Amino acid sequence: MYLLLKLLHIVSVVAFLGNITTGLFWHAHAAKTRDPAILAHTMDGIIRSDRWFTNPGVVGILVTGVWAAIEAGFPLLRTGWIAWSLALFGVSGVVFMVRVAPLQRQLRGLARASIGAETFDYPAYRKLAIAWELWGAVALIAPLAALVLMVLKPAL
Repeated sequence: MYLLLKLLHIVSVVAFLGNITTGLFWHAHAAKTRDPAILAHTMDGIIRSDRWFTNPGVVGILVTGVWAAIEAGFPLLRTGWIAWSLALFGVSGVVFMVRVAPLQRQLRGLARASIGAETFDYPAYRKLAIAWELWGAVALIAPLAALVLMVLKPAL
């Protein structure tokens, strides 16, 4: 059972981290066009992919990770690399809910409102996009650090 849980845990991590990484990539790619239709379409895809990959990845990571730790006999909060990984994962979740997701909706809304308009306030869009990229980087780096802890299992 432990190995199956570990496999499902790794698959969930791949879906979660891969989706965050590719979202940042695709937005950067779309931003080069400065086309509000492309930007709106891209941000809509990023929001949709969060529903299909990031959010289920969170559930998969937590359920399989906790269950695998229990199966292996690790005390969750007294095993440093597990406790710190959970904390980092929590930081990522809070940053995503409080900053990243709202900025995504704002970016999509600003781009949608500019489709077909005579002008697109790209500087305003870019200002929001920079904030989204920075907070998105935090939401990515925290679970990447947790991944390092999970693999190396340092004595903490």
